[in-house]
Amino acid sequence: MLKGLLLDFYGTVVEDDDAMMAAIADQVAARASVPVSGSDVATAWAAEYEAVASGPRFRSLRDSAMASLASVMAEVGCARDPAALCAEQFRYWRSPPLRPGTAEFLSRVTVPICLVSDVDTDDVRAAMAHHGLAFAAVVTSEATRAYKPDRAMFGRALAALGLEAHEVLHVGDSLTADVGGAHAAGIRAVWVNHRGQSAPRDAPVAYEIADLSELAGILR
Repeated sequence: MLKGLLLDFYGTVVEDDDAMMAAIADQVAARASVPVSGSDVATAWAAEYEAVASGPRFRSLRDSAMASLASVMAEVGCARDPAALCAEQFRYWRSPPLRPGTAEFLSRVTVPICLVSDVDTDDVRAAMAHHGLAFAAVVTSEATRAYKPDRAMFGRALAALGLEAHEVLHVGDSLTADVGGAHAAGIRAVWVNHRGQSAPRDAPVAYEIADLSELAGILR
């Protein structure tokens, strides 16, 4: 019997920052000293971002974002201030728009929810307050000192709800961080496929939805 939900936040409850990162990448490309496109900068930034965040020393998401952008800017010869550019992204994290289906779902769900988000705690709390959202528990990467798919994130969420892995579903939009991480922790995963992607055949997806409004049917 399902007794609770673990719920990703950015890209699942609220819109992700993909468009914001693309806009920042375009600004870097426009001021680069070497020929480079915004998409090239965005790809390099995403790769460096992941490398920094998954490094041996835990770094906050804000620190990871700014350090990785600064590294890419140095490579392409952009002299702008990475802190000024990332400030736009940081503001977005604190007031992102809700994804389609979120308000409808949260108004009807009856089981307790633990938010499980790769983010700094103050930013997600600000975003929740912006939309008047409340959850039974909130687990962040900053508080856990780890990022999904690290099992520590899911273990802390289960402990927060006082539930076992077989009693919950984890819902998120990342095949690696959410689906893979939950599966490794023994939790069934619901993939929020809002980009219309095709999952590998061996991806451990228990259910696939486009937005949270479709989750109601699964919970019934």
